Parts: sequence; structure tokens; C-alpha cells
Amino acid sequence: MKTEIKGFLESSFLDWPGKVCSVLFLPYCNFRCPYCHNHPLVFHPDEYPSIPLQDILDRLDSFKGWIDGICLTGGEPTLSPDLPLLAREFKKQGLHVKLDTNGSNPEMLAEMIKAGEIDFVAMDVKAPLDLCSYGRSAGLPVDLNPILRSIDLLKKGGVDHQFRMTVVPGLHTEEDIRRVSLQLRAGRRLILQNFNPENPLDPSLKGIPPYDRQRLKEIERDVQGIQ
Repeated sequence: MKTEIKGFLESSFLDWPGKVCSVLFLPYCNFRCPYCHNHPLVFHPDEYPSIPLQDILDRLDSFKGWIDGICLTGGEPTLSPDLPLLAREFKKQGLHVKLDTNGSNPEMLAEMIKAGEIDFVAMDVKAPLDLCSYGRSAGLPVDLNPILRSIDLLKKGGVDHQFRMTVVPGLHTEEDIRRVSLQLRAGRRLILQNFNPENPLDPSLKGIPPYDRQRLKEIERDVQGIQ
């Protein structure tokens, strides 16, 4: 297996709703979101040692009965052609598998869902689904067709899922959030995440305060009512 694992968080209560999971970080991404805080993993993965899969499996063996599953994140995990094999290894251990993705590889997503290799998908929706808005939030021009296919695939209900939008003041307005919710019509499956200004890819975003948490929760409750 050629997939490199560049990070391993043994336990998380936040990455999978209702579950305790370990988190694996895979390198590289095909987007350049200006607010990304994992950009060292995207641009300089060689600066991080690769963690042997067997070491992780051995460690997880000691967590049996405590860890519910594995979250595969990045970077963009679907850039790795061996991702299905990696997911299969964890399924063999009786673990559930969650995938974080930007939705740019609907073919792999469809194959993994059909094969039962993933149990939950969190898809990041960057902005309203038009070329200008999406390109601005993704940091480069984006072909929306794969994104739309991934959204449609998830909404067909083959796997449990949620859509996530990271909200950045100056990049996303409340009207943008509402537009996304109207386009998705995902109800409570649309989750708003607050921007983290600590270490964004674009240094000019460092001085921008994130949305007020209470206000963001109010907006989330409002847009989740859109079916």
C-alpha cells in the first residue's frame, strides 16, 4: 500500500458526531482554500514522518471497546488511489470508517459507498455553488460538476453523511450561507464551522476575528430549517 499516513490522533470526541474515533491525516490537496489551517500537510508533507500502518493497527488493538472508528482526513484523502484499501484494513478490525472530503472525486466516493468501505461522509461545501464564489473560497478555479455529483450521491442516501461549511468573515456573508442551504436543502445535515484565524494559508486572514459563536449557531439553526 502506497498511501502515506502523516498524522495520527489517537482519540477525538469532535470529529465524528456521537462517536469516539481516531483520526488519520493523509497528505496533499487539490484545493488551496485561503483559510485552510492544515496547509503544511498540503504543501510540505515530506517534513512529516510517515507512520507505518501496522504501528497504527497495533495501537488501535489496545483501544478495543473504547474507539468506535477511524476518521480519514487530510489534506484530501481521495487523492490517494489506495484509500479504499486503507479503509478496508480498518473495517477488517471491526472499526467504522468516516471520510472527510471536498467532494472532488465522486467516482471514488461512489465506489467506496457501494463496497461498504465507509460508514459516514463529511463533505465540505466551500461556498455557494457558482464558479466565482466557489473558486474564491477554494483558492483556485474549480470544476463544479464533480462537486455537484458528490452532493447528489450523498443525498441519495447510500451512506450517513453531513455537509460542512467553514464560515469566514469577509469571504462568506449570511446571504452566502443561506444560498448554500437553499442549494443543498440538507436540513440538519448542514453544519456550520467557525473559521480558525490562528494559522490560515492566507496570512492576511490572521487578523480577522471569526463569527460570534452564538450568532453562528443562530444562523445554523435557521438554515437547518430549510428542507
